[in-house]
Amino acid sequence: MRFTTMTKITKNRKAALEKIEEGKQYKLSEAASLVKEVSNTKFDSSVDVDVRLGIDPRKSNQMVRGVVTLPHGTGKETKVLVLCTPDKEDEARNAGADYIGLDDYVEKIKKGWTDFDVMITMPPVMGKIGALGRILGPRGLMPNPKTGTVTMDIGKAVTEVKQGKIDFKVDKFGIIHSSIGKVSFESSKIEENVRDFISVINKLKPTAAKGTYIKSVFLSSTMSPGVRVDIKAFDE
Repeated sequence: MRFTTMTKITKNRKAALEKIEEGKQYKLSEAASLVKEVSNTKFDSSVDVDVRLGIDPRKSNQMVRGVVTLPHGTGKETKVLVLCTPDKEDEARNAGADYIGLDDYVEKIKKGWTDFDVMITMPPVMGKIGALGRILGPRGLMPNPKTGTVTMDIGKAVTEVKQGKIDFKVDKFGIIHSSIGKVSFESSKIEENVRDFISVINKLKPTAAKGTYIKSVFLSSTMSPGVRVDIKAFDE
């Protein structure tokens, strides 16, 4: 039975690879369509983008990190935890936050609870949240003023996250990886999400970066091979 499963996966992947021309760099519209075509999961797979940058991420003056609100969202339901003072709870609730409170949730997190995707808080209560860094930091859940998750405008922050705002950061290999949609999205919506994502990355180019900034862009879906995008598609 195990061998049959592996054979099936191999055949699916082989069929997908046959649809992708080796060495070819596709127009963004073609890549958006192709990544849908080669997806072979029984569930609505995520569509991911990998952007390799010509930077040295070991140098602080070449770090690339930012936020982007995708025009069509990610297709993923984002669970938002808001830690705030009582006078801000209604604002958070009206904006669609999933969990709202303060001390009770701080204690839950100390015990290991992290069943949320984004934490939003406000400057006056950061003193209580600092102690959670060891738990939240490794999971990428620590709120940060630079990404708009530490703010007095709680309602706006929650709304933006619910509408598809994501934060990203280059890894130690110089690659930015992010989900930018679902296979069920229309090709045009995948294309528009990618364009906005790359546009923000372009604007964040470090002044210390030399040579080619965006070296390669690949689109893929869960368990599918990558489709290389012609980077000329993003020339400004």
